[in-house]
Amino acid sequence: MTTEQVWVGAAGAVALVALVLALVAHRRARRAESRLAAVVERVALLESPAADAPRPVLEDPQASTFVITGMGTDPDSAAGAPVAREIDGRLFADIVARETVVKAASWTHGLRRALSAENRNRIRFQVRQETRRAGRDRRAETKQALREYRARERSAADQHFGSSLDSREDVA
Repeated sequence: MTTEQVWVGAAGAVALVALVLALVAHRRARRAESRLAAVVERVALLESPAADAPRPVLEDPQASTFVITGMGTDPDSAAGAPVAREIDGRLFADIVARETVVKAASWTHGLRRALSAENRNRIRFQVRQETRRAGRDRRAETKQALREYRARERSAADQHFGSSLDSREDVA
C-alpha cells in the first residue's frame, strides 16, 4: 500500500467522521427546535388572558349562594374579576428559580441527613442486630427440626424392634 493510498483512506475516514458529526448535530438542532416550539406554545398559553369564570345559573334569582372562599369580600365586585392574573416573564422565571432552589436545598438537606455518621451507625447497628436475630432463629429452627427427626426415628425404631423384642426371650 502506497502512502498516497493511505492518505486517501485517511481523508475518507475523516470525511466519514465529519458526515456522522454533521448528522448528529443536525438531529440535535431539530430536537432543540421542536422543544423550543413546544416551550413557545406553553408560554403563549400561560400568557394568554384568563377567561372569566362562568356565572352559576340559579333557578331562583333571589336565592344567594354561600361560598366559603368568598368570605370577607363583596360578592358583586368579585364576580367580574378574572380567575388568574397575568405575570410577566421575569416574575415567572423568578418563581420557577425559587422553586428549583427550594427543591434542591431540601434534597441536599435530606441527603446530608440520611448520609450522616449517626444515621449510618444506627443503620449498621440495626442490620447487625437483625442478622444476629435471623441466625438465632435459624439455629433454633434447625434444633427443633433435628429433635422432631430424631423423635420420628426413635418411634419408627420402637415400632420395628418393639414387636420383635416382645416375642423374643430376654437372654440376659
